[in-house]
Amino acid sequence: MRVIAVGAAVVATIAATAAWGSPLPPAKACPLFPADNVWNRRVDTLLVRSGSSATVAAIGGTKTMHADFGAGLWNGGPIGIPITVVGKAQRKSRVTFEYAGESDKGPYPIPPDVRIEGGPSSRGDRHALIVDRDACRLYELYNLRRRGARWTAGSGAIWNLRSNKLRPAGWTSADAAGLPILPGLARYDEVARGRIDHALRFTVSRTRRAYEWPARHHASSLTDPALPAMGARVRLKRDFDISGFPRQSRVILRALKEYGMIVADNGSDWYVSGAPDQRWSNDDLHSLGSVPGSAFEVVDTSSLRS
Repeated sequence: MRVIAVGAAVVATIAATAAWGSPLPPAKACPLFPADNVWNRRVDTLLVRSGSSATVAAIGGTKTMHADFGAGLWNGGPIGIPITVVGKAQRKSRVTFEYAGESDKGPYPIPPDVRIEGGPSSRGDRHALIVDRDACRLYELYNLRRRGARWTAGSGAIWNLRSNKLRPAGWTSADAAGLPILPGLARYDEVARGRIDHALRFTVSRTRRAYEWPARHHASSLTDPALPAMGARVRLKRDFDISGFPRQSRVILRALKEYGMIVADNGSDWYVSGAPDQRWSNDDLHSLGSVPGSAFEVVDTSSLRS
């Protein structure tokens, strides 16, 4: 996991709009960050960023996007990054961190049956996302493991869901870019109502040794200026026809036109993150594999920064 030289900023002629991120059904009183949070800002009216074509080509213009979430199991674990919701009665625990200098000390409200990305035996990133519905706090952990009576993790971050406060510059979170993971997940409850009103999170295999707002951290030693920095935001091009896609994929693609997606971690190219749910149609989501990288463009988000 783990300053960008940006071309001259061009102020968009039409201001981007904002919408509240949809609360989780089990935590309806808690917004997923304020309406003016960067995750909740539309980017469909923003200008294309200088160097967009080179960046898309560096990621892979002929590679296709993939829904890194769905129904059922893959290698014995849920497909996607699961979410655990707790209340104020949940006992909090101390966590020992590998990257303690860039982690929030906590304590963290981790239930014994906390849901872990890939399942309890996963050898992957083992993200755990925990929402305290009473305090409206988000607790995110990377590589969470239980060792006897103790919890250990690679890194951890705590977020106030009513605040736009970012991590300190140079700090990771549970994600390489130093961003929260939860607001960037595609969720079935949103697709069921017909709209996703926020940006999504995605990964690329090669990033640059740089980060740009709102990211706070990089995870690369590469210096090729065409490579994306952590925090770079792309959107699906306006003229890309989504009318023939099945419903679930069509809702996701509409969100990618309106809100785009943010480079959040190193991983497979054009892999879009979501939460597992038995109601996803994997056949529907597989249709996203026909969307090429060349259908995306990098946007200039300088006007969103306040």
